[in-house]
Amino acid sequence: MSNDIRNVFISHIHEDDKGVGKIKELSEKSGLTVRNYSITSDKFNNAKSPDYIKYQILGPHIQSCSVLVTYISPETKHSEWVNWEIEYAHKLGKRIVGVWERGAKDCESPEALDRYADVIVGWNGESIVDAINGVSNVWHQQDGSKWDYRNIKRFSCR
Repeated sequence: MSNDIRNVFISHIHEDDKGVGKIKELSEKSGLTVRNYSITSDKFNNAKSPDYIKYQILGPHIQSCSVLVTYISPETKHSEWVNWEIEYAHKLGKRIVGVWERGAKDCESPEALDRYADVIVGWNGESIVDAINGVSNVWHQQDGSKWDYRNIKRFSCR
């Protein structure tokens, strides 16, 4: 099978670097090669200025992508960086996709994701690929079941 290729910024906390790799693996098994433009521990920088990091490092990486994927784990909600990345992608008009961490419990999505997500999906390769490609806007709970998000104020793992 010939894979399609998409430039994607995977927003996450550094403790979740392994999950970023797993999103790429799941996507590839489902026919989509993800070129990851996010900053991971293996591409770490030593910059100290938050403005420099935002507008000289993260910003150009997000601009180069068509989609921002947020890896939702229990600690993601508390990351100022993840929220900033989502807000920045929204300002640029990027598609914003949330992906629940496999098996995550007792977590909530970042507030910016609640406001700007185009879709949030469970840990399923086809769902992730369809969400990235904009083929599906069917929202999923963490367990992968369909979700009527319009009646829920906060997104949370269950």
